[in-house]
Order: sequence, then C-alpha cells, then structure tokens
Amino acid sequence: MDITEVEENLFAVGDAKLHGDMCKRLSAIYCKILSLFPSLEAARPRSKSGIQALCSLHVALEKAKNVLQHCSECSKLYLAITGDSVLLKFEKAKCALEDSLKQVEDIVPQSIGCQIDKIVNELASTVFALDSLEKQVGDDLIALLQQGTKLNNSNDSNELECFHLAATRLGITSSRAALTERRALKKLIGRARAEEDKRKESIIAYLLHLMRKYSKLFRSEFSDDNDSQGSQPCSPTVQRSLEDGVPGGQCLAFDRQLSKLSSFNFKPNNRKSGQMLLPPEELRCPISLQLMSDPVIIASGQTYERVCIEKWFSDGHNTCPKTQQKLQHFFLTPNYNVKGLVASWCEQNGIPIPEGPPESLDFNYWRLALSESDSTNSRSINSVNSCKLKGVKVVPLEESAISEQTGGNATECFSTQEGDNEQYLSFLKDLTDGDNWKRKCKVVEQLRLLLRDGEEARIFMGDNGFVEALVQFLQSAVHEGNVMAIENGAMALFNLAVNNNRNKEIMISAGILTLLAEMTSNTSSYSCATALYLNLSCLEEAKHMIGTSQAAQFLIKILQAKAEVQCKLDSLHALYNLSAVPSNIPNLLSSGIINSLQSLIVGQGDSTWTEKCLAVLVNLAVSQVGREEMMLAPGLISALASVLDTGEPLEQEQAAACLLILCNRNEKCCEMVLQEGVIPALVSISVNGTSRGREKAQKLLMLFREQRQKEHSTSNSQNQCSSETSELSVPPTETKPLCKSISRRKVGKAFSFLWKSKSYSVSQC
Repeated sequence: MDITEVEENLFAVGDAKLHGDMCKRLSAIYCKILSLFPSLEAARPRSKSGIQALCSLHVALEKAKNVLQHCSECSKLYLAITGDSVLLKFEKAKCALEDSLKQVEDIVPQSIGCQIDKIVNELASTVFALDSLEKQVGDDLIALLQQGTKLNNSNDSNELECFHLAATRLGITSSRAALTERRALKKLIGRARAEEDKRKESIIAYLLHLMRKYSKLFRSEFSDDNDSQGSQPCSPTVQRSLEDGVPGGQCLAFDRQLSKLSSFNFKPNNRKSGQMLLPPEELRCPISLQLMSDPVIIASGQTYERVCIEKWFSDGHNTCPKTQQKLQHFFLTPNYNVKGLVASWCEQNGIPIPEGPPESLDFNYWRLALSESDSTNSRSINSVNSCKLKGVKVVPLEESAISEQTGGNATECFSTQEGDNEQYLSFLKDLTDGDNWKRKCKVVEQLRLLLRDGEEARIFMGDNGFVEALVQFLQSAVHEGNVMAIENGAMALFNLAVNNNRNKEIMISAGILTLLAEMTSNTSSYSCATALYLNLSCLEEAKHMIGTSQAAQFLIKILQAKAEVQCKLDSLHALYNLSAVPSNIPNLLSSGIINSLQSLIVGQGDSTWTEKCLAVLVNLAVSQVGREEMMLAPGLISALASVLDTGEPLEQEQAAACLLILCNRNEKCCEMVLQEGVIPALVSISVNGTSRGREKAQKLLMLFREQRQKEHSTSNSQNQCSSETSELSVPPTETKPLCKSISRRKVGKAFSFLWKSKSYSVSQC
C-alpha cells in the first residue's frame, strides 16, 4: 500500500472539524507508519515477541485512527468543551505508537529499522497543544452550560449572544452546518445512552437543545435555496447585527424569524370568516405544506411533492421526513389517487389546480430536517430534566415557533384542546355504553369527518380506545348488513390510521383483518375493504400478513371486476405495497397478478394505470420466481416493448427498469426482448428520457451489445474450426458477411446494437 492510497483511503486533514493542527501532525505520522506496514508484515517475524510487537503496533494504529475519526465525525460543540480530554487522547495515541514502534524496530531488517527510527524520533519531538481560540470557545460553552440552570426568559438574549458567537467561531454559520451539528449531537446522545453515561447524555442534550433553539438564526430567508445548500455563511440580518455588536439587534433578528413562522399553518384549524381556505392535510405536502402538483409515494407509504422529497434525499437523508422511518429504498411512485383528489378539491372550492411545485419550500423542509427524530426530542427533554436545568423548556422547533408566535393565545388554545378532548370522550361513551344504534351511527359519521384533517385527534383517539370501539361498531354493521354504517365505520377507521402506524397496529390487534375478510364477500363493501387494505398495507408489519392471505386474491380480483375506478386504484396501490415484500410474491403470482396487470397495461391505455402496473411488475421481477413467471406470460414482453415505443417518459422509465431486471444474466430473455425490436426505442430513451430512464436504457443497450459480441465471437470461432477441417471446400470469399457486419457498425455508433435476434447472424448472409 503506497502513501497515496493510504491518504485516499483514510481522510484529508481538512476533514477534522476541530483540533486541526493536532490532527495534521498525527495524520502525517499515521500515514507514514501505515505505508511501512506491508513491509513489516513481509518480514514475517516468527518469534513470539515479534508477533506480539506487530499486534501491538496494529492496536496502536487503530487507536490513532479512532482519535482522528473522532475529530472528523464528532460534534464541533462537544469537541470544543472536551478539548482537554481530546488532547489526552492524542498524547496516549502518540505514546502507544512510539512504544510499539520501538518493539518492532528490533525484529525487522536494518533498512526498515532506519525508517522506523526516524518516525520514532519524529514522534518524540511532536508536541500536541490545543488551539487558543478553540480552547476559549470551549471555556465559553462550559460557562454557558454552568449558567444554564440560572437562565430565564429575560436572559434569552444573553444566552443567544454567547451561543451564537461560539457557534460562529466554530464555523457553524449555515443551515447545512447546523444540520450536520445536530446529527452529530444525536449520534453522541445515542452513544451516551448505550454507555449509560447519564452526565454525558445530559450535557449533550443541552447542547442539542441550544442548537434547536437557535438554528433558525442561520437563515435570513426560508425560501433561499442557496443557503439551503450551505453556500451562504450567515443570514444578512444576523451578520449585520453581529458586525454592529448590538445584542438587541440579534433579538430583533430572532423576532423577525419568528414573524416569518407565523405565515405557515402547521395544523388545520376551523376556518372563520375572512380566513384563507386551508386544503385538507392529506392533499398538502408535509414538507412544503402546500397543495401537491406531482405527489409521489416513498417506501414508508407517505406521499410528498416530488421536488420536495427529491431535495430531501439529495441532501443525504435516508428517513421518511414525517414518520422518521428508515427507508429501504428511494424509489418514487406517482400517487395519481391524491393528484385526482387535489383536482377535485380545487374544482369544488374554485381554486386553480397547481400546475407546478411550490416556489418556496425551504421553511418546512428545514423544520423537518432539524427535527429529524421526534423520539430523540422527547428523550432529550428527559435527559435535560435529569440534569435539573431549570428554566429551560426543550420543545421541537415548530412548537417553540408557534408558542412564541401565539403569545397570549396559548391558554385559549389549550382550553380549546381540552374541550375537544372532552367531546371526543363523550363520543366514546356513546359508542361503548349506549344501545342506541342510530346515535352510534351519527357519532361514527361525525368521527369520520373529525378524523379526516385532525392529526392530534388521531393521536388522542388512538390512545383512548377509539380504535377498538370503531372496529366493534364496524363488526356490528357488517353483521346487520347496514351499508351506510359500514361505509362510515370503515372510513372512520381509515382516517384514524392515516399517517399513524400505532393506530394501524391497534387495528390489527383488534381483529380488523378477520373483519375485512368478511367484508370481501359482499360486493357493496368492496370499496371500503379495499381502502382499508390500502391503508394497512403501508405498515411494514402488516404487509406479510395481508400478502400471504386471501386478501391478495381479493385485491387482484378487484383489478378485473366491474368496480369503481377509485376502488381499482386503491387495490393497485395496495398490491404495490404488498409486492415490495419478497415473501408475498409467490402468493401474488399464484393468484394471477401478472395477467391482471398485463390486461390493465394493454387495455386501459392510461398512464394512471400503466405506470403503477409497471411499478408492481418491477417489484415482482426482483424475485427469481417472479422473473420466470413474467417470461412465461404470453404477450407481457411485447406489452413492455410497446410501452417503450409509445409510453410517457415515466412509463418508459419503469418499463426499461423492468426489462433490465429481466434481461440481466438471462440470454433467453434478451433474445425475447430483442425480437420485439426495442433497440430504436431504447436509443431514443437513452437520449430523450428521464434521468433514470436514460440510465436504464443505456444499461440495456450495453447488455444487448455484450450479448451480441459474445454470440459473434462464438460464431466466428465455429466458422474458423469449420474452415480448418474442410479448408478445400470453403472459398475465401465466405468471410464477406463479416465485412458486411463491420460496415453496418460504421453506420453509427449509437446504433451498433440494432441487430435483433431474428436478423441474420454473422455466418448467415
């Protein structure tokens, strides 16, 4: 391993978040030793002491590496307040390297020993010391931590000034830097919990609280895309107040930021006269909080505006912004269901249908990014409380913003919420205690409407037994055959489970799947049952339970039945969720899912169906049995080829992705696809398609080209063997076809793959 490779595989000195000078010195020595390590191992010391010396050196190198990584990955704030501890780690790493090198020096050849001696001398002369500015910042932060118990609301400006000055000196001057710092602090909290170090956990929790509290100061305009990429050092307002040296200016800047927060509605409220009409929560992107023009579904089952979630992923997040669930993949599936609902809502309310993504999405984007884990927030509160930091109220960014914005109305809002909860409990009493069926039906109808837009209501009702009561009501309605009661009960449960996995889990425990199986026997309940299956299929734990049951056959049957369009779309979306689980695929295949999907692709001719059908086929093609069934399905390859020719860009992208999975390492499938004459369409997509479509088309073309070259090579070798055995019977002009194929390749590089399997091979002209 040479020194260049060592430096590439490790880290640059610039990666150090703090203590850069010490990292630079230790890193240089580390790389020198690491470059010698292959020579040391090649010396093959066979004595016990020699092997122990090498092991000792290896351990010392690992310690040094850990110290360097600690400085490059840890929180800047934590590195600053633990400067003395970090300095001690550097000293220990230095001593360990020095001692182990001295042991190794005696067991290696003289040429290597001389190099080791130089490194030992360099280590001996190396002196580690903390940077004076970084040490001062650390001292200031420690003083701020010690004063934390004495701070009250009137001293927030002093706390703000001290913290913002420290953060600025550490280079935390943009939203991107603030986000990186928060993530690092969250990792440290997790590590402290694992180590059961309560003191360390409480300190880090308070630092995280400060970062949350003042992160909004790192932006001047929430719609500024440049700053969201970390290219702007600091908001102009804050920068100007810092230059003026007026603490009050910083408070005004802080207030101006809060005034911006007031223009956003986080939770739906009852509209009063003169207020702007607020769209239902399900139709608004959780990131931009605006009506969605291009809604897409991600792996967690949540729906977002395409532009917003793409920005979220491109910034390095691997979780769902709303549920914080870690995502298994980053595929985006258009949600035509929501798109249709948006159009309907706009028409009903006389509002223009959104034609493009929101112009400004950064505020709520950063709200979600800086509050990436609600569970961490709650744990941080407990940690701070355990440290008895009085006067510090740790709340998520959005809650603090709203509380400061509303001011004197906080008590009124709280009392209103209490009144709502009392009303909900009275509804529950009517559902569980009374025998008045008409009253129960009326209550369930009201609950259905209340739950449609109320996220807080879902949480409260889920915690207070409404799920079980509604399941019991639905069961009674099914047994009585009351169609209206079935619809209200099913849709109340549907709304109760929207964006709430806990309520979904309670529904399953209450026996909803058994009840749904009963509902599928009645055609009048098809729509309600399908909608509930769709909702439950978003829960990871439920996917296998639904996908391996008779529900899969029911959902597939809906695709071919004379059902409502919305019912069919719900079924298709549910099947997409179920097909993402490999263990469900055999049951889906045996239930005839491929034929049903193929019929929709060929018969509907509508992108609403085609793209979702193709997405399901892509999921099925991941498994070996799925690929085999798809190849055996008559006309499916032809249907996919037709989509490549005539489909919309997104449909072509999905079709190309599906064919690529099928053709990979499968020559027979390649032949089947080539027989459909897909090359011109693939060439067109590779130039004019979507970015993902271009990538898939190019890979397919490359795959076909490699197979053709392999076939030509095999054919040429066979011809050569034939000519050697019967040299007199083969005239030299028989090589002419090869020339023809070569001249054909000269027609154009992009069309070098244009041979189909039914065309002539090299030896057939």
